[in-house]
Amino acid sequence: MIEHQNTIVIIPARMASTRLPGKPLADINGSPMIVHVWKRAVEANVGQVLVACAEMEIARAIKAHGGDAIVTEPGLISGSDRV
Repeated sequence: MIEHQNTIVIIPARMASTRLPGKPLADINGSPMIVHVWKRAVEANVGQVLVACAEMEIARAIKAHGGDAIVTEPGLISGSDRV
C-alpha cells in the first residue's frame, strides 16, 4: 500500500546523454537500466512513479514492464526541465 498518496516520483530519462549515449536502455542483467531504476522507485513505496522520457523507445521499455511513462519534448536540455 502506498502511504503517501499525494507523492509522485518522476524519473527523467533521455537517450542523448553526452557521457553515455543510450544509457537508459543499456542492458543490465537482461533488463534496460531504466527499468531497474523504475523498479527501485516503485519498491520505495512513496507514491506513483512516472518516467519522463525524451524518446518513445524508453516509454515502450517502461510500459512493457507495467510502468507509466510520458514522452516529453526532446529539446529540453536537462532532467529538471523534463520533470
